[in-house]
Amino acid sequence: MVVEEPSIVAGASYAARLVRAGGGFSTSSTAPLMIGQVQLVHVPTPHNARHDILARKDEILALANAQSRSLIHLGGGARDVEVHFFPSSPMGAMLIVHVVIDCRDAMGANAINSMCEAVAPLLEEISGGRAYLRILSNLSDRRLARVRAVVPTEALARDGLSGDEVAEGIMWAYSFAAVDPYRATTHNKGILNGIDPVIVATGNDWRAIEAGAHAYAARSGQYSSLSVWERDAQGNLVGTLEMPLAVGIVGGATKVHPAAQTALKLLGVQSANELAEICVCAGLASNLAAMRALATEGIQRGHMGLHARQIALAAGAAGAMVDEVARRMVAERNIKPARAEEILAEIHG
Repeated sequence: MVVEEPSIVAGASYAARLVRAGGGFSTSSTAPLMIGQVQLVHVPTPHNARHDILARKDEILALANAQSRSLIHLGGGARDVEVHFFPSSPMGAMLIVHVVIDCRDAMGANAINSMCEAVAPLLEEISGGRAYLRILSNLSDRRLARVRAVVPTEALARDGLSGDEVAEGIMWAYSFAAVDPYRATTHNKGILNGIDPVIVATGNDWRAIEAGAHAYAARSGQYSSLSVWERDAQGNLVGTLEMPLAVGIVGGATKVHPAAQTALKLLGVQSANELAEICVCAGLASNLAAMRALATEGIQRGHMGLHARQIALAAGAAGAMVDEVARRMVAERNIKPARAEEILAEIHG
């Protein structure tokens, strides 16, 4: 996991152990469908143009697929054409053509953009309009990954709190994110805390993932939690997460960067869908860890303990001294480089 904050890794690992007590994560995903968009403006008769474009769908798809023989060979390629009319915008009416493309094990940006460029002149001819933007959409809501986890109530007990008390606290934390966009933003950032480090480690585009995730979180018209948490009939905590995840295991940096290749080998994934499913597992684990911490001792305690270790190491502590310096700084609530150096000087006396 490529991330600057060690508490994210620790939290996800701890939460994964809780989920293991309930049988582990179960996942699924949809076909790796992405959308390329071609913007048509100054279309004389937009509704008539929409009819004509859809009538020539096979011709448009054939032209798009001629741009990527390798993708076709692997079983992917352009699958469908959709047309959306926007009667008004700051610049006026526009017709937007969606080319729906199966990207297989690639993220697909280059192939999608090439297909959009190729079909734009034909769409201009059919519609009588002018094509401006020809580019993929990062709202990959046809390319979803899903995960479910069950956490037995007894596994949540700790520090004098019963499992039921911790579960209730987690449910209140989730409920806050479900109704309030200010809380939901940080809640979803916590989910992405787990996903982004896997995305970066495997050479994928974490900005695209974040953009799509936040757009998807607002699909109802109000920004809300990406995850859903419930209690089942036995009182167990049940979490689910469904979100867009356009990742690849071929092409781009993923294919050429040795660290990305090593990460993929370590994961043992055989398809982009498998990688996406692992990502949502990491996201739900990170989400659970953050809510459990907020519902019990507060998130700052674990974070500051790990931060103190970093400060101790930076000050020159080694071996057992790292834990000792960190322990004293946390106890004093004074986690600063200067204090770490002072404690080290006292120890070495």
